[in-house]
Amino acid sequence: MRLRQTERVWVGAVAVLSAAALAGCGSGGFSDDDGDSGGSSEGGTVRMLVNITPNLTQDFWNDLVKPFEEANEGVDVKIEAPSGKGVADTLQQQLAAGDPPDVVETLMVDETLAPKMLELTDEPWAADTPLVKEAALDGKIYNVGVGEQAQSLVFYNKKAFAEAGIEQPPTTLDQFTNAMGKLKDAGYLPLQTSAEFVTGLQLLQFADPSLAQSHPDWYADVARGEPTVGESMLPYLELYDGWLERGYLDKNAMGLKNVDGETNFLSGKSAMYVMGSWFTASVAAADKGDEIGVFAAPVAEGQDHPGPQGATMAAPYMVLKDSGERDLALDLVEWLVTDEQAIVSQLEQDGNFRSGFERDVSPLEDQVQQILDEAPSRVAQGEGYGDDTLPRGFNTAWNTEVQGLYTGRSPEEVAEAVDRWLKDHS
Repeated sequence: MRLRQTERVWVGAVAVLSAAALAGCGSGGFSDDDGDSGGSSEGGTVRMLVNITPNLTQDFWNDLVKPFEEANEGVDVKIEAPSGKGVADTLQQQLAAGDPPDVVETLMVDETLAPKMLELTDEPWAADTPLVKEAALDGKIYNVGVGEQAQSLVFYNKKAFAEAGIEQPPTTLDQFTNAMGKLKDAGYLPLQTSAEFVTGLQLLQFADPSLAQSHPDWYADVARGEPTVGESMLPYLELYDGWLERGYLDKNAMGLKNVDGETNFLSGKSAMYVMGSWFTASVAAADKGDEIGVFAAPVAEGQDHPGPQGATMAAPYMVLKDSGERDLALDLVEWLVTDEQAIVSQLEQDGNFRSGFERDVSPLEDQVQQILDEAPSRVAQGEGYGDDTLPRGFNTAWNTEVQGLYTGRSPEEVAEAVDRWLKDHS
């Protein structure tokens, strides 16, 4: 491993989704509050709802906030894992019960959440955080994050590629499909997937670079229904279904959990794995860095490669407006996204990238950085963020429908179901 300065990556313009102006929000900071902002210099408990993954364990989160607790006498940061299907589901349950956390991690603000979140537009430290302008809603800042995550990546087993006679990673969808055939003939499961959130996420990640070129204003287009989401995604659903029929994907993969899929790929049972840059942390933890490579997701014939890279804010945080410890919660979030030690810890733990911070970078992470550097722009995906969004819950609904391909539903039926869901939730 070598020490390098992570380079600044340009964030390209993303498509604009027409959205109604947000009503009833304050002008920023605490200016819309007519009561006590909460918090105490003498200590207090801050509840933080976070995502728990194989990388972001409960122990990681507890260790992350420990220096903040030690620097603030009497302060206890209580890490809360999701009790529902995920952070979004758990937050909704807590809001309905009148018992929300003070800080929430993972979620991006939308028109539904904005009235419940503290506006950070007037906080001077917020303006310098990654992707903050792209994530703004109606010009107002609610989310701040630690870094940036590349999404449209294909990790591959170098040995499997060599045994299959694949000398260069594929750059087009046709080349990718041909490579899967060679990998199957060589005795490998060509592409690893699993159930939980993975199935639909992978297809979104894989489609981003092509979709962004065939529909440069995708969010605006689908907002008008020209085309619908289902129509624009149908070619990728058909491609995926063809892979499934040819045995390039495990037809029993819906019986696997996310961690099982990762294990199968890292143990060499499968040859490729579509996932975001956070997967580099899993590779490092398994000590498989020398065996795994990565390339930018391929594009359709005639399109430019590399295409636009799907990108998201890494470790996005929001503060609940009605927090009983508002000042303390705000101090915690500021520390999480501005303190060098806290930032580097989060960058290393989950394969995140941010300019201006030195950290140990693996050769695999270096490859991801090169992919980011070479990408012509960044694009949102799925539900998106800021003004470029689909209705909240789309990712979950999309995932469910894509998994229907494994139970015999046709690509057309999946596309139609996705459009019905959007019609009912728009």
